[in-house]
Amino acid sequence: MTAISNSDMLITIFGASGFLGRHVVRALAPHGYRIRAAVRRPDLVGHLQPLGRVGQIHAVQANLRHPASIEAAVRDSAVVINLVGILFERGRQSFDAIHREGAEAVARAAAAEGARMIHVSAIGADEAATARYARTKGLAEKAVLAAIPEAVIMRPSIIFGPDDAFFNKFASMARLAPALPLVGGGKTRFQPVFGGDVGQAIRKAVAGETKGGTIYELGGPEVYTFKELMQFVLQTIDRRRLLLPIPFWGAKLLGQVMQFLPAPPLTPDQVELLKQDNVVSAVAERDGRTLAGLGIAPHSVPAIVPSYLWRFRKSGQFRRSLA
Repeated sequence: MTAISNSDMLITIFGASGFLGRHVVRALAPHGYRIRAAVRRPDLVGHLQPLGRVGQIHAVQANLRHPASIEAAVRDSAVVINLVGILFERGRQSFDAIHREGAEAVARAAAAEGARMIHVSAIGADEAATARYARTKGLAEKAVLAAIPEAVIMRPSIIFGPDDAFFNKFASMARLAPALPLVGGGKTRFQPVFGGDVGQAIRKAVAGETKGGTIYELGGPEVYTFKELMQFVLQTIDRRRLLLPIPFWGAKLLGQVMQFLPAPPLTPDQVELLKQDNVVSAVAERDGRTLAGLGIAPHSVPAIVPSYLWRFRKSGQFRRSLA
């Protein structure tokens, strides 16, 4: 039997143009795979082209709310990767439409094509969760595994890296705001994971180095409370700001107002999410369903984050006393 080379394998990535998508493409391209970036705006993915050789990365139009576009995007694919997710709802872009219905449509199309599937979910995904984000993520996992029982599910904690939506957001807030909020007292625990490490985990799944029908939990080497992360941000950008504890009920009221902003810094659903820790479970650690279990040494927050948060300092790349 003739062996199939990586260059003969077509991988379709939904959400390839996003923050995590760039890390995934960067992890896959050096191994020669043909990559089809399935995105809503193909004209806005030029930044992916330099990550591969000429003609290796090709963009196509696809929308998770339009099944026909999904079916066209997965045609002839050996592997389908779904990275699409939203942090807040707007109009037809609801958690249910994007997370559950979208993931199910991708899985069904992949199954019809006979392709393997890798689905990126989130730590805390649970179809019985009170937060809509976590509940629809859990329902999506169930739908994907129902369509493709051998699918691989990746659940990362909060993902960091240049252009992330976490450290950059709070560093930007700290430039103008006199205080940073500590929802629930800032006691919620997180295990931030570098986007490049998540990309490598997905690459291993593409290469068949993971177990089908399995949920992997991806976290970094350290666990932090929300308060500790805010302290790290302020120390990194050389700014002194008040860290203001806000009870969950007060944060929910604040979120009721902020949710109508174009890019809300807080929503009631996010407050609900913060009631649960966002860390790798002891069961996943025991079973080796982690980065370490995949042979990946995760990068730490201090090793990566200062390399891009420096732009929020008054002094730029140069350090000076706190101000």
